[in-house]
Amino acid sequence: MYTLLLRIFVAALLGGAIGIERGFRAKEAGFRTHFLVALGAALFMILSAHGFGDVDFSDNIRLDVSRIAAQVVSGIGFIGAGTIIFQRHAVHGLTTAAGLWVTAAIGMAAGAGLYVIAAFTTALVLIGLEVLNGLLPSVGHRNVAVSIPNDGGTSMSRLLDRLHAEGLKVLTYNTSQETPQRVSLKMELRSTRMLSTDQLLQLLTSLDGLTVESVE
Repeated sequence: MYTLLLRIFVAALLGGAIGIERGFRAKEAGFRTHFLVALGAALFMILSAHGFGDVDFSDNIRLDVSRIAAQVVSGIGFIGAGTIIFQRHAVHGLTTAAGLWVTAAIGMAAGAGLYVIAAFTTALVLIGLEVLNGLLPSVGHRNVAVSIPNDGGTSMSRLLDRLHAEGLKVLTYNTSQETPQRVSLKMELRSTRMLSTDQLLQLLTSLDGLTVESVE
């Protein structure tokens, strides 16, 4: 009994570690979601393997211990789909959905008692999400939040022209009134060349009147 409880605890711990990283990045699914997905997957795995030991089966009935566990793989897709958003011809949340999918697999591994494999996979996930994101220059999508003067669109037009000249295409953007004098602007950019976070930050700070809030 204590061994099974340990499996659930380890699964929740590893899933929570991934959830902390996702929550830190302000993604759609954070600590609680990943924690519950890993815990639930481990419990289903244990139930599949040990939950029917007291059932009296006849010679013509066999127990398939993988059947419940197999449904976790397809069932987690419904949760992952809930984190994917299609907005302005762009898809958001695919990485978080994939993270939930692999978190369920980690929970199942822990539920099966494969602690080393579960821990190693968790480490690889965190390396892929956090460490490599900081070490490798980002080519592709970038999320930027800035504050610009509320001057009737002049600063906005100047910013878009500068980004276009530097090979950056604005895929989506959202604006909100920060103060009567300033507007908050959140953009998703696509880079056509090697551009590090420091280079993008330097580009943005070179524009007069613009304040950088975050660059990912």
